[in-house]
Amino acid sequence: MTGTEPKFDIRLARDEADILSAQRLRYAVFVEELGGDGALVDHVNRLERDEFDPFFDHLILVDRKRSARALDHVVGVYRVMRSDQAQAMGRFYSEDEYDLTPLKASGRKLLELGRSCLYPDYRGGTAMFHMWNTLAGYVLRHRVEIMFGVASFHGIRPDCFAESLSYLHHTHMAPPDLRVRAADAGFQRMDLMPADAVDRKRAMAAMPSLIKAYLRLGGFVGEGAFIDRAFNTTDVCLLMDTERLNPRQRALYVQGRSG
Repeated sequence: MTGTEPKFDIRLARDEADILSAQRLRYAVFVEELGGDGALVDHVNRLERDEFDPFFDHLILVDRKRSARALDHVVGVYRVMRSDQAQAMGRFYSEDEYDLTPLKASGRKLLELGRSCLYPDYRGGTAMFHMWNTLAGYVLRHRVEIMFGVASFHGIRPDCFAESLSYLHHTHMAPPDLRVRAADAGFQRMDLMPADAVDRKRAMAAMPSLIKAYLRLGGFVGEGAFIDRAFNTTDVCLLMDTERLNPRQRALYVQGRSG
């Protein structure tokens, strides 16, 4: 990483210590902070992991002042899976929640994003911006055309985020050729309020920061939210088509990247 924060490195995980440290961060956020769980979560060693981990690349934010030996050095993570990696695994992670047929039938190069998180002390600054910027380099290098992944509202009562969900439905629905749909098992309609009753500022203020980041970059949402009871979240599927980015959005995304 370059810029004003020389104590950080951003790179792909390259050894077991990197992966374990990323899984410990995920445990702190998704299990301890948000109340999630899963079949392969290791509560004894405080590791949030699943069967997909070996097939993903793990983009990590490393604080050089923290200890790799103590599995403490990864302070931010983004898990990414290309189409070829999904083929090796047999499916994308999001296929448990969304019908990805429109994306898979497009013949375009896909990249699934997931498990994005930071320790609380690293939120609200430039960390996520730098991770997105590094991700842009990865996307350009692999000639990715469509990025997608689930992002979450904390909790499984959609009425608590009715205005935000309704705003997403009415203003950011994906075009038909990209419109994935939430699986019936956890389907939750998002148009909980009529469009003319939604206050944009209030809806955006209540939106998780990751979802707002996608929207700023020209992102769309799929049809319906998915209630994930194991992770105690209400998920939406976010999509970004690099061909549909306008010049301003593209500049935001690839700032500092020449290809």
